[in-house]
Amino acid sequence: MKRLSIVVPVFNEEENIEFFYQEVCKHMTPLSYVFEVIFVDDGSTDATPAILARLAEEDCRVRAIIMARNYGHQLALTCGLDHADGDAVVTMDGDMQHPPELIPRLLEHWENGYEIVQTIRAKTEGVSWFKTKTSELFYKLINSLSKVHIREGGSDFRLLDRKAVMSFRLFREKARFIRGLIGAIGYRQTTVEFVAPRRHAGTSKFSLKKMINFALDGITGYSTLPLRFAFYVGLVFAAISFIVTMHVIYIKLFTQEAVPGWATTTASIALLGGLQLLGLGIIGEYVGRIFEEVKQRPLYLVRADLQTKDNKLITKNDHWAGK
Repeated sequence: MKRLSIVVPVFNEEENIEFFYQEVCKHMTPLSYVFEVIFVDDGSTDATPAILARLAEEDCRVRAIIMARNYGHQLALTCGLDHADGDAVVTMDGDMQHPPELIPRLLEHWENGYEIVQTIRAKTEGVSWFKTKTSELFYKLINSLSKVHIREGGSDFRLLDRKAVMSFRLFREKARFIRGLIGAIGYRQTTVEFVAPRRHAGTSKFSLKKMINFALDGITGYSTLPLRFAFYVGLVFAAISFIVTMHVIYIKLFTQEAVPGWATTTASIALLGGLQLLGLGIIGEYVGRIFEEVKQRPLYLVRADLQTKDNKLITKNDHWAGK
């Protein structure tokens, strides 16, 4: 019988976990699969770890991995994929915006030979106009800059064959944009569209700051065009500055016209200074990521790994480090 691992990163989701767990069991139990649900707690400060520990004690199909601190959604997802042993792995969020009733459809495509089945949000209920438009802009921007195409509306709700999971584990960069990584590894891929419902309870933990950092990781992780853009802009304005300099020398040597020019000079200095800072800022983003990578620190640390075996809750791999 084939095994399925369901990886669910959670952060302060005490109001959603039990309902999500019940829905997953309802839709998975009729299927002819052995399944496990791997919850990865990303440093929650509410009752989430306690609820996960209880579920792991009550049901041997539940595994609760408690991370040492908050590492962010992408690293929590990576941690779950590192620990998943199924023939296929489904990754999804635990707030019910990734509907568990879609899992059988993902498995159908997998049984038909697809190694990656990616879900695409056709619409998200209750999301703000600002978030919708910024998401559209981000995908257009990253696809115009990167050689790896990322489908607009893509999410971290997907199914991965065991081969794809093992390939994913070879990518160990710290600034993670998993949607890009999955697109880059290849294999036979297909998509399933869905309408994302409202959250079952609580509010989104994905703040504007996290959205911006996520976008920067995606752009800088898959494109060097911003660096080239800074170089090209520098060339253009260097040429303009050279022409202006030649003009000033000509006026000085061959005419009697005075050149007051303090306003023009001040404006030019401000403009060029701003462009230089822009170029340095872009370079700094890449240098900062190089700095993080060369330190080769673990991606994450695990404080506890809870699972029931032989009717006893055990903790294993305490302080396990994800290299």
